[in-house]
Amino acid sequence: MFRFRRDRTRRGRKLAIIGVALVLLIAGGYVAGRHWYDNNLAAVSADSSQTVYFTVASGSSGDQIAKDLKSKGLIRSIEAFNIYIRGKLFGSLQAGTYILSPSMSTPQIVSKIMSGDVARNLFTILPGKTIKQLKQSFKDAGYSDAEIAAAFDPANYKDEPVLASLPSGASLEGFLYPDSFDKQADTPAQTIIRQSLEEMQSHLTPDVIAGFSAHGLNVYQGVTLASIVLQESGSSTSQPTVAQVFLSRLNQGMMLGSDVTAFYAAGLAGAGQTLGVDSPYNTRLHTGLPPGPIGNVTDSALQAVAHPSSTDYLYFVAGDDGVIHFSHTEVEHEAAVKQYCTKQCS
Repeated sequence: MFRFRRDRTRRGRKLAIIGVALVLLIAGGYVAGRHWYDNNLAAVSADSSQTVYFTVASGSSGDQIAKDLKSKGLIRSIEAFNIYIRGKLFGSLQAGTYILSPSMSTPQIVSKIMSGDVARNLFTILPGKTIKQLKQSFKDAGYSDAEIAAAFDPANYKDEPVLASLPSGASLEGFLYPDSFDKQADTPAQTIIRQSLEEMQSHLTPDVIAGFSAHGLNVYQGVTLASIVLQESGSSTSQPTVAQVFLSRLNQGMMLGSDVTAFYAAGLAGAGQTLGVDSPYNTRLHTGLPPGPIGNVTDSALQAVAHPSSTDYLYFVAGDDGVIHFSHTEVEHEAAVKQYCTKQCS
């Protein structure tokens, strides 16, 4: 009887010790997790003199915004940012351009974007726009025709390394990176163009250029394909697979068959939105890449061409719901068109 009580007492002590150990382990994990979380919500830098124009595009997901903030050195952790915004039960991240600083904490950045505290006195170059559209934007902003002509003349930027791959006689099409730039009443148009070119250079990293080269593309060809990928799909999720389709078709000698290149060709000819204009830009009629970009590009489009998906599709169609459906064969593709693209494709 005495031994039974003593064994039971020992077991009770062991269970108590295990229980205490578990409590301490859980508490330690919570403390460590909380330390990680708080540390990664803190500001990246104490330097409040540095500011960054940051644009939240309409329809951007929280994860995409987090990735963009991280790439610009404005937050410490994508994961901590996403956890934080999931905890904000009320409010949403507002589209617009903001003046942010690495000295701001993640809660401060989120508060500013949720409140819609957008920057003023800005000139914004939107993604997927052509030189013709951008010239009109400068005109709408009050610049004269002479200022615009000079600003868009590549000869005025011979010192910009980003234009080293530009063929003789080519315009700046595709090389004006979309972003927002400070515009005061006396800001020259050339200043904005130069800043945009410099921003483009920062996204043409050695990694991106090496990715282009791995697929047999020089920089100009890589930017050209990225401009097509962007206009075919604005989603950074589907762009790598869209790029894979086009690269596969190029490798097999197939026409790209891109509607957006046909529309660009039609625009150059002043023919409205039609698919039948016979132009080297119309990849529904001619094999290979078009002579140059069909609009400006984003980092996600450049990355997609440099690092396409490892899939092996040859076709895709954007459905009426905006979702891109990929196929391996023409038969599968035609079935996808009938199923998912009854309105838009008609």
